[in-house]
Amino acid sequence: MSTEFQETEVPEADSRETTEGRVYTVSGGDWEDLIEDSRHDERMVINMGPQHPSTHGVLRLVLEMEGETVTQLRSVIGYLHTGIEKNCEYRTWTQGVTFVTRMDYLAPLSTELSYCLGVEKLLGIQAPRRAELLRVMLLEINRIGSHLVYIATGGMELGATTAMTLGFREREEVLHLLEHLTGLRMNHAFIRPGGLAQDMPADYHEAVSAFVKTMDERLPLYDKLFTGQPIWRNRLKGVGYLPVDACLALGVTGPVLRSAGLPWDLRKTEPYSRYDEFEFDIPTSTDADCWARYLIRVEEMHQSLRIIKQCLKKLEPGPVMVEDKKVAWPAQLSIGSDGMGNSLEHVRKIMGQSMESLIHHFKLVTEGFKVPPGQTYTAVESPRGELGVHLVSDGGTRPLRVHVREPSFVNLQSMPAMAEGGLVADVIAAIASIDPVMGGVDR
Repeated sequence: MSTEFQETEVPEADSRETTEGRVYTVSGGDWEDLIEDSRHDERMVINMGPQHPSTHGVLRLVLEMEGETVTQLRSVIGYLHTGIEKNCEYRTWTQGVTFVTRMDYLAPLSTELSYCLGVEKLLGIQAPRRAELLRVMLLEINRIGSHLVYIATGGMELGATTAMTLGFREREEVLHLLEHLTGLRMNHAFIRPGGLAQDMPADYHEAVSAFVKTMDERLPLYDKLFTGQPIWRNRLKGVGYLPVDACLALGVTGPVLRSAGLPWDLRKTEPYSRYDEFEFDIPTSTDADCWARYLIRVEEMHQSLRIIKQCLKKLEPGPVMVEDKKVAWPAQLSIGSDGMGNSLEHVRKIMGQSMESLIHHFKLVTEGFKVPPGQTYTAVESPRGELGVHLVSDGGTRPLRVHVREPSFVNLQSMPAMAEGGLVADVIAAIASIDPVMGGVDR
């Protein structure tokens, strides 16, 4: 028997010769094909995005429509691609934190924790109790900030500009506090393998308590302005429906899954970083629509405040970095008077010690520590769902492979299921209810 293969001509991209060699011009094939397909019927193909007050970030949606009804939706991603996972392979294990923190830039501390838990698992170490409790506190402050951006940007996309001004006003409180505690408003690189970069400032207890008091006073305002507002409710109720079986089939996690009735939250189901010591509730709903997701996120902010209050009660003096000097970057670094670099006293202390300790400090910072061979997957509950980091080590000072299971990327798969058959105006509400962060999608 003989099988004949029929060759099909593949059109080549246009090219031109330059001083640098041949340069190809690749046309938007997907767009041209869609236009050609829809030329002879009543369908209309429109391009939505990529821009913020529409597609919740640099996400492009190609919509096929009949009148106002969406018949087909395709997500186009990649406009924010940074190659973070590959970059991590060319840096030490500690330097990897400064890369992964830039993925989900609205919840950078969640990615930092997941990555560091993986490194610690490979090393066979555990961060001190104080460091673990402080990690929980920072993550919950960050969760509140992330959910506030969801309300602010989601409201703006639906025409509620008051939501934007209020949401970002409260988020400033979060960012001011995080800057006071970690030194940076975003992309903190504060959670490190073995613990934290340094301890909290002396007045952290007063600063966090004041923040909790402020948020306790301001959160009820969102119920007055939005929850009880008929226009807001009508724009979200019954829109973006995604039942629990569809969530499970698509791997959707986070508030979208919990809005369908499944109380799956890794802080409860697979506790990490001492979350099992805290009392808090997992809000759920069975409505499985945009309205339920909004209510769940508002309630999650209240629950985060509960956890933060418990953290302040549980915290006791102690180290924030493991004792092993072969792993621990100095966690007692004091910053110079200009806010940059180490203070003269700290440099004098390092230089004044033995030559061996100076060499060890230099090698630890420049070369990094070795991690035993192996691979691990560690997951945390980010504001968007299960954020997992798969690490592979070959025994060297750099990761062999880093891959992140980013919830925004996985959750975006649900867009066609939510939007097809609905109105074009409801597409925007559906995207906002997923709350994707494109830095995490494209990474």
